Amino acid sequence: MRNFENWETQDLEMTFGISQVWESKLLDEWLAATEEYTPEEKKAIERLRIRTLKFADYWNEDELKLQCISIIIDIVDYTSDYYTVFSQRPLSATINGIEIGGRVDFMISKGRQKPIQPYFFIHEYKQERKRETDPKGQLLAELLTAQAKNDKQIPMYGCYVLGRNWFFIVLDGNEYAVSRAYDASQSDIYKIIAILRKIKEYVAVFIQK
Repeated sequence: MRNFENWETQDLEMTFGISQVWESKLLDEWLAATEEYTPEEKKAIERLRIRTLKFADYWNEDELKLQCISIIIDIVDYTSDYYTVFSQRPLSATINGIEIGGRVDFMISKGRQKPIQPYFFIHEYKQERKRETDPKGQLLAELLTAQAKNDKQIPMYGCYVLGRNWFFIVLDGNEYAVSRAYDASQSDIYKIIAILRKIKEYVAVFIQK
């Protein structure tokens, strides 16, 4: 089995016939998400924004998860009776005769004890300047695996995080689209949370299909 961390974007495109598109209605609709925040939420978000501004360049991967990503996820609040947040769970599938898999940093999936039908992924990484592998390729490998495991023909959504920068991806069939970088140390942090909250609406629709 070839692990997620060993895949690069070009390898996936050549092996599985996927390609990047530069215009995507699905991505545009997702990124158009808006949100009203309570005063308490605004206070917590602004505190996190300032912390990210000061320290994002120095965090290692665990510190990035602890000091930034986990707090954003808590504000988003993915609590549900219909799906569960999983972390560091194994995921694998055989696609075109090739087995790929590994452990996933973060996923939303149907299931209580173990993931059954994954819908959304977050792949996090260290500071952008210390990147040694291809986090976009790793996330795409996870999305392809989830696509193969789902018996429903639905788009796969995910994002990868490089320090302060968040990139959002939609995989629809054999085509994928990638957003611009959203900077969590700037006002973009409010948009990041709105985009992540929009996923709750999508998952509710997927479950009903």
